Parts: sequence; structure tokens; C-alpha cells
Amino acid sequence: MDTIHRVLLAACLVFALVLPAGAAEQTVTLDVDNMTCTSCPYIVKKSLTRVAGVTAAAVSFEEKTATVTFDDARAGITELSQATGEAGYPSRPRK
Repeated sequence: MDTIHRVLLAACLVFALVLPAGAAEQTVTLDVDNMTCTSCPYIVKKSLTRVAGVTAAAVSFEEKTATVTFDDARAGITELSQATGEAGYPSRPRK
């Protein structure tokens, strides 16, 4: 086996070990409590984007919701709700 093939094989093995099997990007909409002013969505968004694995967050003051896109191998709804709750805005998945 020549050097190029060995390097490619090693790279494939690294990716197989680093990337979790079954990881997927998901989007969830959360109902968010306690948003009473127009600065609240900024705080909610900031708390969500600090969660590891979150790739996008859009918060609506009018609808009192947050739509969050995240890597489900790195974050889950529990972590998202915990983040907003710790910021003073309890949340739960919209039904």
C-alpha cells in the first residue's frame, strides 16, 4: 500500500471515530414563557446559541416561540429548555 492510500485510509478512520453514527440536524419550535418586552427575544436567542450543537435560533416575540436548529448528537430539547430556563424564560416543545 503506497503512502497516499495509507493517508486516505487513516483519514477515513479518523472521520469514522470522530463523527457520531446517526447524528442529524433537527429543528424544534419551543413555546417560551416570560417574554414581556422586545429585548426578551435577544436574551432567549443568546441563551440558545450558547448551547453546543446549536446552529441557528430564531425567536418571535409576537408568537412567544423560538425555532432552533441543532445537531442532535451534541444537544437535545432538554439542554435547549434548560438554557432558556436558566435565562429566566422557561420553554417546552410546541405541540
